Amino acid sequence: MATISNRRNKWQARVRRNGQPTITKTFLTKQDAEKWARSIEIELDRGTYINKSTAERTQFKDILQQYLTSVIPSMRSNKDEGIRVRRLMRHPIAQYNMAQLSPRHMANYRDERLKVIKPNTVIRELAVMSSIINHSRREWGLNITNPVTMIKKPSSTPGRNRILNDVEINRILNVLKNTRGTFHNNYMAPLVEFAIETAMRRSELTSLRWENVNLISRVAYLPLTKNGDSRYVPLSSKAISILNKLPRTIDGRVFPLKTNSVSLNFLRASRKADIPDIHFHDLRHIALTRLSSKISNVLELAAISGHRELKMLQRYTHIKAEDLVQKLG
Repeated sequence: MATISNRRNKWQARVRRNGQPTITKTFLTKQDAEKWARSIEIELDRGTYINKSTAERTQFKDILQQYLTSVIPSMRSNKDEGIRVRRLMRHPIAQYNMAQLSPRHMANYRDERLKVIKPNTVIRELAVMSSIINHSRREWGLNITNPVTMIKKPSSTPGRNRILNDVEINRILNVLKNTRGTFHNNYMAPLVEFAIETAMRRSELTSLRWENVNLISRVAYLPLTKNGDSRYVPLSSKAISILNKLPRTIDGRVFPLKTNSVSLNFLRASRKADIPDIHFHDLRHIALTRLSSKISNVLELAAISGHRELKMLQRYTHIKAEDLVQKLG
């Protein structure tokens, strides 16, 4: 049963049940204390009571900090994930305790962010929050419902379909080849050509090591990729030709460039070549579009690209209805 007592001008409600730990909470008014006690007794009778005392004492920013310290360092994408978590820690939503955090707060966060960033970015941010909250429930004993799962996610925008033609590619390559004097420029043009030949991701290119390249069997081995798997990438004759012209470096990497500098140098070159609306990742789209004209088996194409989901691969391939008619006969 519940007991209500006055302690230092505040009202403490205490609910006792056999086989259950005592549940207490303090209020400013006796009416609020009695109301809370009745609601707890009803939940206990129904078997729906969840002890939220730990969640009430824990702010979202504390969970974010703990996740940043104990989980992020073990993640492959720890730098990018760390940036996202630190940004969340600076947002007002981090000030709520975990018991207060509700679908309404998450919906307000979603709507606010949609005013300044793209829907796909908001979706990623919500996914990060959902992952952190689920981790705190599984590993740190917080008895809460994940509020992210209860709100509607923004509609994702269509994937980019920007395809460079040969003229545009050559203009960018000419800029890269004719910009002399820096270490980066000596490797950027070959890296761009190699990216188009192999459909490798930026991080895969900058981490590729000579010890994992077999020029005889024409295969490059990637021990760790974005999705956590390893894979072998077949190398075309042109890809082998590109590699044979590259100088070897002390650190053993094929392209000894920083991942971020690759995107920056490519962006600068595309602007100088007057090529609008292009990003380095679009080279992967170009490569897979070209490969799809040579390799009709989607599973084989996925083995080259490293895509786990064939649905994701569809946005990189452009199948023409006229080509399908020819196959039908």
